[in-house]
Order: sequence, then C-alpha cells, then structure tokens
Amino acid sequence: GAQTGFGRPAPLPQTGWERLSELWRRDERQQFPEETVNIFKSAFTAGVVGWLYGGLPAFVSARKAYIERSHGELFQNRADAVQSAHRAGLRSFIRYGWRWSWRVTAFATIFNVVSTGLSAYRDKTTISNFAAAGAFTGALFRMHLGLQGLAGGIMFGTAFGIPAGGLLMAMYGLVGETLQDKRSRERRELYEQKLAEWQSRLNVTEVLGQTENNAQGRPETERKREL
Repeated sequence: GAQTGFGRPAPLPQTGWERLSELWRRDERQQFPEETVNIFKSAFTAGVVGWLYGGLPAFVSARKAYIERSHGELFQNRADAVQSAHRAGLRSFIRYGWRWSWRVTAFATIFNVVSTGLSAYRDKTTISNFAAAGAFTGALFRMHLGLQGLAGGIMFGTAFGIPAGGLLMAMYGLVGETLQDKRSRERRELYEQKLAEWQSRLNVTEVLGQTENNAQGRPETERKREL
C-alpha cells in the first residue's frame, strides 16, 4: 500500500535557545511571531517620535532665527519671505529630526530585542528583564565615554527600563496574560491540534493497511480450498 508521507509533529521547544531561534522563524503562514512584529512596529514608532521630538523645536527655532536675521533683506513679496523662513525651518527639521530619529530608533530597538529575547529565553516576562535590557542598552550607548559614561548609561538605562517594564506589566495584567504566555498557549494548542491530526491519519493508514492485507490474503485461501 501507499506509505505515509508525513511524520510526527515537531515537539515544542524545550530550551531557551530553541525559543530564541523561533522568534526569527516564519510559521506555516509565512508570518513572524507577534513579539517580532512588535519590535518592528515599535522601531517605526520610535523613529517617528524621535523625528518629531528633535525636528519640531528645531523647525520653530530656525524659522524664528531666520526672521530675526532677515529684517534687512529684500523679498519680492510677503509670500517669498514666508517661504524662505519655512525652507530654513524645514532644513533644520530634517537635520535635527534625523539625528534624534535614528538614536531613538536604535535605543528602542535594542531595548526591545534584549527584553523580548530574555523573556523568550527564560520563558517568562518579569520587570527584571526590562531592567536588564535598559541597563545593557544604556551601557552600549555610553560606553564610548569611558567607565564614567558606562556607569551613567547603566543607571540611566535601568531607570528607564524599570518604569517601562512596570507599565507593560500593568497592561499585561489588564489583558490577563503576557505576550510570552499567549505565545506559549498558542504554541501548545497548535501542537496538540497537529498531534491529534497526525494520530487520526495514522489510524486511518493502519486500517487501510489491514484491509489491503486481508484482501490479498483471501485469494490465496480460496486457492488452498480448491486444491
């Protein structure tokens, strides 16, 4: 008969490294885990917030400074003067907005990658994960300033990570489960579903095999009776 073309479903990840590697693998629908998608979303949001934080004050300041400096200049009309002031502000908006944007994006991305990785590796979400992620990120950003800068970065990162983690834990408390708990539950439910389907197919295959063996055995028995 036809041989079974499927195997037993892969077991659930048991070690921290297996759970870490699973964060960067696509599932059957070619989608990344929710935690990984959230890292990308937070990076984009941090970039926009950083650009606005650095760009808007620079735009206002540059526009005001240009107006103060240009009292003696001649313009074709009022619209030309307004456009010149806006262009000066826009140049500062792009320049200083970019400076803040990539820094905030890098900080938020590293922080989220480390905290998410720690939660996956330890298979639980705690405030200590966020504190450690903040300390690591702060140290990474300030290590070029020497030991004093390194210590200051660790303190700043920890001071940032603890309240950020506390806020996220409070939000998880309102939802009823953390992302890690949700991920573990969905992974377990999917494994149980696949295991049940595999066992059902295996039982059907065994029944078909027995039926085929019985069908092949009847002609031989009938021939023996004729003899």
